[in-house]
Amino acid sequence: MTEPTGTPPGPAPERPGPHPAAPGVPELRPMFPGAAPFLARFLPEAPPAHTGLQHAFCDLHAFLKYLHEQAWFGYLHATLGEQSAFALLFEGRAVTAAAATATGEQALGELLSLYEQGASLSAHPLPATLAHVLSGVGSRAWKFNLTEDFTGLHASPTGAVCYLRGEIIATLPASLPYEGAFPAPLRPQTLILPRSLAGWAHHQYTMTLRGRDALNAITGLHQTFRAQHGPAGLAFLRALGENLSPAEYALRSDVALHDLEVMVQDFVKNGHIREA
Repeated sequence: MTEPTGTPPGPAPERPGPHPAAPGVPELRPMFPGAAPFLARFLPEAPPAHTGLQHAFCDLHAFLKYLHEQAWFGYLHATLGEQSAFALLFEGRAVTAAAATATGEQALGELLSLYEQGASLSAHPLPATLAHVLSGVGSRAWKFNLTEDFTGLHASPTGAVCYLRGEIIATLPASLPYEGAFPAPLRPQTLILPRSLAGWAHHQYTMTLRGRDALNAITGLHQTFRAQHGPAGLAFLRALGENLSPAEYALRSDVALHDLEVMVQDFVKNGHIREA
């Protein structure tokens, strides 16, 4: 991916945006200057908190679970030869990703695939505000009238500006050939792995009699289940019984998919559910 498909957006409103940059606004340096994927292009320099991680000695799902528990903000970079993939984490959740020919969930899948093939992984922390600003960077920039409360990244041939609620918090000498904006969502949504890598998460599951007993508060099985899985496990089992797939439940409840995988395996093993 070099540029987004379709017609480039027309001219954006004349600069400055909602508010001019105040004195002392930092100019960040791009970590990957000239990168083709937009997310990579606008990632700022940040010393890695973890580097040199590899599949042979670090399980990526366990590492992602650790970052989720830490509510970590920053980005991951996987590199194998000339191939690279990137993922931005917000509160320990992957919310946007990019690779050479993909963005979003497919790019997150490419990052995991590269890692399993032997890629080296590094994790670079960012301030929470900057991670939020970058969370809207995807496959294309939009023609967007900058509003007084705009949060996101605005780019042009002369550089990029990071806005938080209408205030300029940083600039970055990384550009687009035209003016466009990447609005940040109010609440960045978690990316879910594509079916090719996490088919289990997209399946429907049928509740067994044992599963229904686990949800029934008057049964002894309910007490055992609750002691093992807690309220979160009960809520997830109930959702599966209402024909939600694990992927749909993860999006609605903001739960990490790798946490749900362990529970699905346990529910199937203990006869609470079966694949539909």
